[in-house]
Amino acid sequence: MLKGPTGCGKTRFVEHMAWRLGRPLVTVACHDDLSASDLTGRWLIRGGDTVWVDGPLAAAARAGAICYLDEVVEARQDTIVVIHPLTDDRRILPIERTGEVVEAAPGFQLVVSYNPGYQHAVKDLKPSTRQRFVTLDFDHPAPEVEAAIVAHESGLDRGRAAALVQLARRVRALRDQGLAEVPGTRLLVATGRLIADGIPPAEACRVALAGPLTDDPDLLGAIGDLVAASF
Repeated sequence: MLKGPTGCGKTRFVEHMAWRLGRPLVTVACHDDLSASDLTGRWLIRGGDTVWVDGPLAAAARAGAICYLDEVVEARQDTIVVIHPLTDDRRILPIERTGEVVEAAPGFQLVVSYNPGYQHAVKDLKPSTRQRFVTLDFDHPAPEVEAAIVAHESGLDRGRAAALVQLARRVRALRDQGLAEVPGTRLLVATGRLIADGIPPAEACRVALAGPLTDDPDLLGAIGDLVAASF
């Protein structure tokens, strides 16, 4: 179970580990309307026949892949309980609609992630789900590491990447003034790409950093002041 703020590298970490382990990766973006059959599979009509098509969870279990449920708390609790038999000693996935019991192939792993920052009571995991995982806590990288990431991923020179990271650290301090979400590394990379492509830094920060964070005029003004002092 990976816990950390938006855009801090949880998904990239899973992608990297899948590459290091040489395992296929199946990613599911969780949401309110995700159903158990979206994960396990469903009957479909193809060419006049009715055929069973595995969902991503069943496909990953058969293939011994890594199944990654991104932002798992966005899915309903009654949907997520379908993973329970796969995450204890049974390592099976009963498929109610076919009567089949899929045994997880060797190598199958299940990874989930969420952002504790906007987790709330109506969107939380059942204790019986949480206690099936070990946890890894993520946070924003150290400034020098984050500057290196932004420079590498965006093509921005190291000096302006460092300035962008210092700006982000100041913006993150606005959380105490009501900024619900703070800029993650992903947002800095997007902003850096605009700057590297020739967009003036102030304009790039306005459309790619400040705008996605808030609509509050006071907070936008405060971020604008920080941008003006940084570039």
